[in-house]
Amino acid sequence: MKGLVLAGGSGSRLRPITHTGAKQLVPVANKPILFHGLEQLAEAGVTELGIVVGDTAAEIEAAVGDGGRFGLEVTYLPQEAPLGLAHAVLIARDFLGDHDFVMYLGDNLLETGLAGFVERFESERLAHRAPRLGQDGSRSPSAQILLARVPDPQRFGVAALGPDGEVLRLVEKPSRPPSDLALVGVYLFDRHVHEAVRAIRPSARGELEITDAIQWLIDHGHRVQHEVLEGWWIDTGKLTPLLEANRLLLEKIEPVTLGKVDDGSRVEGRVVVGAGAEIVDSVVRGPAMIGERTRIVDSYVGPFTAIGPDCEVTSAGIEHSIVLHGSRIDGIPRVTDSLIGRHVVATRSARRPHAIRLMLGDHCQVDLDQ
Repeated sequence: MKGLVLAGGSGSRLRPITHTGAKQLVPVANKPILFHGLEQLAEAGVTELGIVVGDTAAEIEAAVGDGGRFGLEVTYLPQEAPLGLAHAVLIARDFLGDHDFVMYLGDNLLETGLAGFVERFESERLAHRAPRLGQDGSRSPSAQILLARVPDPQRFGVAALGPDGEVLRLVEKPSRPPSDLALVGVYLFDRHVHEAVRAIRPSARGELEITDAIQWLIDHGHRVQHEVLEGWWIDTGKLTPLLEANRLLLEKIEPVTLGKVDDGSRVEGRVVVGAGAEIVDSVVRGPAMIGERTRIVDSYVGPFTAIGPDCEVTSAGIEHSIVLHGSRIDGIPRVTDSLIGRHVVATRSARRPHAIRLMLGDHCQVDLDQ
């Protein structure tokens, strides 16, 4: 089975962070979102992978390389514009050939991994290629979708199931959802999907929708089976779910101290202190991660915080936040629920008159306590 990862989106909902970087490379628990998915694909036995890339292609390629560090062989597939998930399948035709494949959205995170999902699809298709006496007369599946129950299904592609559990209908972002079962960003297909993506037409928003392609398979007699997800699933395209993903992943870490913690500091709970990092006269309360070569001085780092490499936090307090590479926080007494980009400098000014001084780019958001 081959893999197809979509990493071409612009990340407009995470601006200004994504003005200067790919949304799939924003770190959660100090690891780029995309890397979590690549590791899960490798664990599921996928070795040949196509990554669909757009305007941030150079950054994605620099980060992932040839895929060897993940046990993958990666081919990059340029997409001229984000024209829909089915369009990604369309442009990947030559790479995919007639192989079965798993399609994975590069900004999604799953708790349970992909191995079981992929294995069950392969086993079902293998069983139908070698039928045995007494086996029921059901058709081999041409697709398998992963569903999750959500409180706001109108934001997603939604599945309607028949009494026997078969997928009957898929609707993209319906105003009146037929169920609370949303499509998770993982799909399994056989070669018939290529005919489907060629047959459908762009939706009202100008995109080739993967829900329309799967519906085409159903309407033309192909079997589409489903699983309902166990465990959490997060689409990390906005700040709140991104911080939630960071929290959930930090809850799984094991404590390790590779850097230095002085006698005036306390490290409590599950905390990872990276190589070359220093904790001086500070309290770090886990779960939390301190990146390599980062210095925490006279500060408090609270739970669910991931501070990247080469950062400095001085006379400050921060919790439930993500801080990216090379940033400095100095003299800010309390930072919470925040995403701080690369090489940011946030300081408390000593100059008079005392005032808040800002230099902010487009689409920034600042919440002040006074």
